[in-house]
Formats: sequence, structure tokens, C-alpha cells
Amino acid sequence: MEKAYSSEYVVTIGDINYGGHLGNERSLLIFHDARYRFLQSLGFSEADIGNGKGLIIVEATVHFLKEVLVHDVLETRVWLSECSERRLPMQYEVKRKADGKVVLSGSTLLLAFDYQTRKVTRVPAVFLQAYRQVYGEPEI
Repeated sequence: MEKAYSSEYVVTIGDINYGGHLGNERSLLIFHDARYRFLQSLGFSEADIGNGKGLIIVEATVHFLKEVLVHDVLETRVWLSECSERRLPMQYEVKRKADGKVVLSGSTLLLAFDYQTRKVTRVPAVFLQAYRQVYGEPEI
């Protein structure tokens, strides 16, 4: 994906497990941090992607490619792929800035969600319009 949102994350001692490297559960935290910043950059949040609708995660995938150590500076790229009426699949690529190596990759499947009715709903057009203005069409 050429056009993607990018953010930086510095690995802390709290991210490190007994093996001396990034704990597996922390990868989702890194994805979450990048997703939070990505949505914020478009003027939205997970609780509000337009018209009072939010997002809910129904699936997550992580690929562990390289060891990550304390104080590594990571760059996370986020983009949308194969969006539909209710689905917003997000892709993540995490590189170590020191050597440019991809250390993690993965995805989260998010659904548009109405927190008032507690039901899945349509992705607000205002959200997709804002994404397209900055990044173009979601990847297919």
C-alpha cells in the first residue's frame, strides 16, 4: 500500500516479556495505538466514525516476523482494505526504524457499530469520504 497512515511507537519495559522481547499480546496494543492515531488524524475515534457510529473489533491476526526489544523505535503503517457496507478491515505493517526490517504485520476486522442500539450498522459515508480524500480508494 503506497498511501498509508504512519505512526511511531517506542517499546517500553512494560512491553517486554520473560523472554526479553516483545510480549505477544503487546502487538495488539501497538496496532491499537496506530489505529487510534490514524482515526484521530481523520477527525474520528473508535467510538465515533461519523453519525454517532463507532467501531467494534471482531477479528485480529498477527504475524511475528522479527524479535522486538526494549527501546526499539517502531513505525506502524495502517490502511484499509476490502471495505464493505459494514466492514472496515485494517492492515498493519510494523518496521523497526533502526534497520527498516518488518517485525510485525497483521490485520483487524472492524465492524461499524451503533453503541446505542448495540447492533452492527453501515459504515458512515462521511468516514469513507474522509479516508478517500487523504488516502484514495481502500486497497482491494
